[in-house]
Amino acid sequence: MKLIKAFIHHVRAPEVIQALSAGGFRRLSLLESKGTLRAVSDVEKDFSLEAGGLLIAETQLELVCDDHEVEAATAIIRTTARIGPQISGWVYVSTIDQALPIGDEQ
Repeated sequence: MKLIKAFIHHVRAPEVIQALSAGGFRRLSLLESKGTLRAVSDVEKDFSLEAGGLLIAETQLELVCDDHEVEAATAIIRTTARIGPQISGWVYVSTIDQALPIGDEQ
């Protein structure tokens, strides 16, 4: 199994979720975050004294999938999350060593 972690512009999150769902991917989580992606507009920019600089609203998407699904899932994310010609985020793929259920298996 693999963990795909993507950092994308928050404005693209709904389209990415819909595209992944249409592709049959269901095991995903979203987290709101602040990061250093290039801002699409001035509205996205937010100065943070704690972080010591300019940050923008990002979405961290995490998706667990089987090894053979990685190429399809990352292609969906990279295509759907793109904004303009510049880099619009990052996708990371990691191996999951164990996946354990919480509670009884039924």
